[in-house]
Amino acid sequence: MKRLAILGGGAWGTALAAAACRAGAQPVLWARDAALVAALNERHENPVFLPGIALDPAIVATADLTAATAGAEAVLLAIPAQFLRGVLARLAAVIPARTPLLLCAKGIEVASLATMSEIAGDLLPQAPLAVLSGPSFAAEVARGLPTAVTIASRDPALARAFAMALGSTRFRPYLSDDPIGAEIGGAVKNVVAIACGIVVGCGLGDNARAALITRGLAEMVRLGLRKGGRAETFRGLSGLGDLVLTCTAAQSRNHALGLALGRGHTLAEALAGRRSVVEGVATAAAAVALARRLEVEMPICEAVDAVLHKGVAIAALIERLLRRPYRSE
Repeated sequence: MKRLAILGGGAWGTALAAAACRAGAQPVLWARDAALVAALNERHENPVFLPGIALDPAIVATADLTAATAGAEAVLLAIPAQFLRGVLARLAAVIPARTPLLLCAKGIEVASLATMSEIAGDLLPQAPLAVLSGPSFAAEVARGLPTAVTIASRDPALARAFAMALGSTRFRPYLSDDPIGAEIGGAVKNVVAIACGIVVGCGLGDNARAALITRGLAEMVRLGLRKGGRAETFRGLSGLGDLVLTCTAAQSRNHALGLALGRGHTLAEALAGRRSVVEGVATAAAAVALARRLEVEMPICEAVDAVLHKGVAIAALIERLLRRPYRSE
């Protein structure tokens, strides 16, 4: 795979284009915003989502989906989870049916409770699918800082092909044959990160944050197993690795949102002025609804959903969590 179409002109799509260039691929980046496309092509910078980071001039951007995908040997989708279905519907009309897809968004669709690969399977049933997940802040990937990720597919040859297309000494893909596990890990960690931000914002201490990370991992594993994932996946980069990064780093959008909520801001105030999507907000509602459908207990995710979408006070939910019955780990 050399000619790659990368859909999504946000921070993550731009960072993946930078990684592809370092690997020797030829990425074409599709973005909706004509002004952003012009900046990418003329200034070799994404001033909206990755300001101040110089990009390889070999990255070509376009607002024309047909032009972006013409001749592409594979398509990478860095589209926010709640918008993926619409883009895939457009994509199905302009690419050959068996063009490989790498799904790079993390989330669960609210309307259908489907993972990204399940949505792609519905709309492009003949396309070979792989999932990219793991601890990877876009700005660090774009700068060329060392990063390790998971590329998961039920087709090992496809996972290897994507690893060769993107991998370098600075961007190291590890392979998995458990895409569902990788997707559930990538989705649920954003919700737990909001909870950890709330804990920090409320001044509840590092002990409480460590407990939340640990119990959040347990929730992630329970949901992942019920969806057909494997327990060992959640001990890897797309599970524990991504969870630790998102729950402890200041640059995590989800952690920052929780921090603002814990300090007394409303959700509207915490989201004001943000250009990048905070995936955990929608995923909280979707993960809880999916857990109820599958009869999986997820009290931390339920608490985050209650704060975000049901107007429940943070103090009351913290007290409720702390009063839960003692149980075996």
